Amino acid sequence: QVQVVESGGGLVQAGGSLRVSCAASGRTNRNYAMGWFRQTPGKEREFVAAIGWTGGNPYYADSVKGRFTISREYAKNTVYLQMDSLKPEDTAVYYCAATPAHSSGYVYVRAIIYNYWGQGTQVTVSS
Repeated sequence: QVQVVESGGGLVQAGGSLRVSCAASGRTNRNYAMGWFRQTPGKEREFVAAIGWTGGNPYYADSVKGRFTISREYAKNTVYLQMDSLKPEDTAVYYCAATPAHSSGYVYVRAIIYNYWGQGTQVTVSS
């Protein structure tokens, strides 16, 4: 079993920056691809960014490309999402997820693929 815990959410003004973190613990001896998703009330969970188990192949949703950066500290089983130039429409609960990957090059954008999820962290961007 793998536990995933997010941290670092909060309130920020439009145009500002915020970094959220995701720490995985438990049976992390396998190689896991990691991803970030977000959700607002009444909407489906939306893909934000994903990264391979060695920190390669970062992949982004078009809505955040050029503004968000996903990175990974493999030795610490920690993934970060640096969010810059934030917009009010980025307001959501952000979830981190992990899933065993076939190889270091694999990243996944579909939420159903991910086996393990964190509890979420609220990010609010004021206008």
